[in-house]
Amino acid sequence: MADASKYTDLADYRRLVAEMYRRARQPDLSAEVRCERFRAERDALFGAHPQSALSPEQKSAFHGLRYFDYDVSLRFGLPVDSEVDPVTWEVDLPEEGLMRLQRFGKIHFTLQAQPVTLTLFWVLGYGGGIFLPFRDATNQNETYGGGRYLLDTIKGADLGREGDDLVIDFNFAYNPSCAYNFRWVCPLAPRENWLPVPMRAGEWAFPGAL
Repeated sequence: MADASKYTDLADYRRLVAEMYRRARQPDLSAEVRCERFRAERDALFGAHPQSALSPEQKSAFHGLRYFDYDVSLRFGLPVDSEVDPVTWEVDLPEEGLMRLQRFGKIHFTLQAQPVTLTLFWVLGYGGGIFLPFRDATNQNETYGGGRYLLDTIKGADLGREGDDLVIDFNFAYNPSCAYNFRWVCPLAPRENWLPVPMRAGEWAFPGAL
């Protein structure tokens, strides 16, 4: 017999995440204050919700996630460059099956006086969504070695738009679930989304990952 609570808890978790991002998109406060509020809400979710990425043992010792200080210079409104080859990237996830992502655009910006580019992917399947994973020069040192996520709109991680531009705020960069313990398997950034310079924004590596 299926465990119904597992699915209803997951639906509740995703609803709460979507609400957090909705509040983060509302221009009622400065971007920095909205990000700080978002981080506090995320800590509360991680520490208590049954669908948290943390194990019960990790929750018992949890005192909050660690982040870089907010840096307004790492928040961008960027047009999407659609002149890309729409190739499909396939990731085999043991419990979920084959995940298919199609390249649909790129964003271009400057980081530490160096022009850089990241690819945007669309999750193929019912509903779909934007997926933006990345790696950078802080991995293995200050941040999780497998990289981080910035957008995953199918799961509510959506920073919105400003006019026709996509909001790209690296202060909201977060770890995939596999950064916390080995029971999770996650799609990680392909080589084309490895930044050659450090991105000191968003979430740090999680200490004591299992």
